Parts: sequence; structure tokens; C-alpha cells
Amino acid sequence: LHGPRDLETSDSSKQEGEGGDQKIELDESSMEAMEEQKQPREDTPETKPASQGTTPANSDLDGKGGTASTTAPDQEESSEAGSGSAPYTKCTPPPNSTVCDLSNSRFDICELCGDARTIGQSSTVMYVPHTETSDGEEWSIRAQSRKNIPWVKKVTVKSLNTSQPAPKCTSKHAMPAIVFALGGLTANVWHDFSDVLVPLFLTARQFDRDVQLLITNNQPWFSKKYMTILSKLTRYDIIDFDSDDQVRCYPHVIVGLRSHGDLGIYPNLSPQNYTMMDFRLFVREAYGLPAAKVAIPYKADRDDPDKKPRIMLIDRGKTRRFINAPYIVQGLEWFGFEVVKVDPKMDTSLDEFARLVDSCDAIMGAHGAGLTNMVFLRSGGVVVHIVPYGIEFMADGFYGKPARDMGLGHVKYGISPEESTLLEKYGWNHTVIKDPETIRSSGWDKVGEVYMTKQDIVLNMTRFGPVLLKAIDFIM
Repeated sequence: LHGPRDLETSDSSKQEGEGGDQKIELDESSMEAMEEQKQPREDTPETKPASQGTTPANSDLDGKGGTASTTAPDQEESSEAGSGSAPYTKCTPPPNSTVCDLSNSRFDICELCGDARTIGQSSTVMYVPHTETSDGEEWSIRAQSRKNIPWVKKVTVKSLNTSQPAPKCTSKHAMPAIVFALGGLTANVWHDFSDVLVPLFLTARQFDRDVQLLITNNQPWFSKKYMTILSKLTRYDIIDFDSDDQVRCYPHVIVGLRSHGDLGIYPNLSPQNYTMMDFRLFVREAYGLPAAKVAIPYKADRDDPDKKPRIMLIDRGKTRRFINAPYIVQGLEWFGFEVVKVDPKMDTSLDEFARLVDSCDAIMGAHGAGLTNMVFLRSGGVVVHIVPYGIEFMADGFYGKPARDMGLGHVKYGISPEESTLLEKYGWNHTVIKDPETIRSSGWDKVGEVYMTKQDIVLNMTRFGPVLLKAIDFIM
């Protein structure tokens, strides 16, 4: 599959590690995560606690474990998902290799090949080396894709030396396992995908569901919300690592999650050559959405003379709101769209919402987490990205490049000062309006305070029209 023609006029975002964008992006998304927290959550546990016993190796689950255990039902595997990826082969410990790799600026990861033992209640994973001459080592890592977030819970990894006794196994498993953390900036859908689901896909997909997931810093709502995706990555019970009273023995354990960039996969960094296109098709398959060869709805029903291209308008409820939303809907209809206006909430059923997005040819919204739902669009769908005043520098890295990498069109529209409520608040002569770069250079806190949380949008449909025509041309 080839990505669509690029509808962007700006340069692509910088790759991971270039310049200082990473901190700004982290802080920007951290601000969104805090402002979009939705509490309280239903307290139904979605992982299997230690008191429920162990999962026999290589066994499928029947889904009859009650509310204390969420199971991953067996599903038909499609040839679409993971296309072109290399199959997993059993790991063998290479000679003279270190267990943990702390060299990546984004994440730490430990891979234990051979005799690995997890002790959940002490947040420890032990490695019994295959050589008789081995020095004991110990690492403490944050088992998520953002190693610099201080409140992500750490897991201790110990490589025993020959004089140290290994803990006795209370359950033995033939499948590999992955230990990873939730928390961090999750509860914001962009971070749910960028920090956990994409990295988990990168780390777990190679096992073709024959892997067990052990979650530390467990967030029951996360497993409940994304169980459809998690079920496509594992056929076993998901273990609440922190409450697990077992010493589980595995032939292969990975601690941490690999990550290439914000909502991104770089195929040259993946031994399986995964792409963001692979991830989007994987997610679509998990939700039972039409296969990659099925055209966007408008083209699929082109013979219907009354068919209109369908656009989903995401209307944020708190910040960066569309003040003139009814006028925008009228304008979109004037341009020939059927409009589906939504305000997705944290507790929105993803199974239902994914099908709603799939029924659309385009998704439109102000820069914010709701645009992450583009993962449910069909190949050739379009993301219409409204960029609030003063934050154009972060637009492409968060949504533009990910959209193009997933085989979607991306049309970006930067609003003018006249379309921002900041103009009325500050006036033309204020630095906020006349020199956003000065505000940016003063630090993220000010950027977040002014441009991300105090700004709403009054979209000028006349000025916006030529950009919208690009999206229409792409759909047609």
C-alpha cells in the first residue's frame, strides 16, 4: 500500500532526537492530558489478580471468569494485519550481552532470554543467566515508552550471579511475557495510543498473540476501554503485576515498551518492518472494520446519486472550542458534506465510535486528542486539522506526519488572529498576538497557558473554504 499524496505545505516534523521539540511536545500533551481527565471511572478490574490463580501455558480462555477477570477471546486472524512482517522466532540468549538497554533517549527496555522469573508484588523480574560465570547486575526502569515521566512506576530487573539462589517457580509458562506500566499521561486518548498502544504493538505484535501481558501501575479503565485491541495482542489473561503473588517463570520476558516517536513507527527501526499503516489496519481489524481494499464510504457508494461525502466534526467541550459550531456545520453542508457532529468523551464506547468514524470519509477538529480517532478511518480518508493561533510549530508532529504515515490525507488550516478569541482578550498590540515566537521562547508554561487553554475558535468559513476544497478533491 502506498500513502496518499501529501496535502501539506509545511515541512515534515523532526525525527526523534532532533532539536528541542521533544520536551515541548511532552509538555503540550501533558497539559492536554490534565485538562481532559475524566473521573470517576468504573472500578471494575480488567486484569486478573493473583487470587484468581494462574493461566496455564498455551491455553485459550473461555471468557467465563466473571467480573474479576477480563479475558482475551480468540479471534480470526486476517492476512491483512501485520502484512509483510517477519514471524517471531524463539529467542536465544546471545553471549556476553547485557540484559537492559538504557541508551535510548525515549525509553528503557530489558529483554531476558532464557530463564526469567517475575515477582509482581515486589515489582521485580529476575534473570537466571545461562552461563556459570556471570556477575550480578540490577536495573530499575520505568516500564513505559516515556522514561522521563517521574510518576510512572519502576520495575527492578536483576541478573543473578552464580552465588545467588533463584526464587522457586510457583507457575511455569511456555509463552513469552511483557511487563509494562500504565499511568503516566494516559487518560488522554492521544497518549493512550502514542505512549502505550503503538509501543505495545511494536513490542508484542511479533508474538502473534502467544504472549502474556503483565501490567504494573494498573489502570482498570484502560484495559476495559481498549480490551478489543489488547485481545488482538494476547490470547491470555492480563495479569495485574502489582498484586500478583506468584513467581512466574517464562522462557522470555521483555520489561518496558519500545517506542520510535510520538504516535509514530519508523520501519527501519523495527526488525519486523512495522509501519503506522500496519498499526492502523491492525486496529481496524481488531474492531471488525472493513478490510484495507474497501474504499472510503463515498467512493464505495459512488453509484448512489444522493450520496454525499461524510465528515465528522469533533467539537471539543472545554478548550479550543468552536464558538460558531452551528455556522460551521451549515458551511460544511453548503460545501456538500453530510456532517456528523460529535464530542467524544472518555467513557465513549470505542467499539461503537470506531464504527462511526469508519462510516465517515473525513474527520475534522481543532488540534487536540480527539483527532487521534483518525486511526479508525479507511485508507484514503482525510484529516482536516484546524490549528489554533500560536501553536503551528507543533501541528505536524502530532497529527500531520502520523496521518500521512497511516495512509491518510492531512489538510492543515492555521487560523488567523481574527478567528481566535485571544484577539478580543489581548488586542492587536499585545505580544500574544503580534509575536507568538516570543511567547514560545519564554517557555512551555506560557504557551500552554495562553494558546492551549485560553483560546477558542471562531472559524471563518470563507477563508477556510479553499483549504476545505483540498480535502474534497482528495475524497473525490
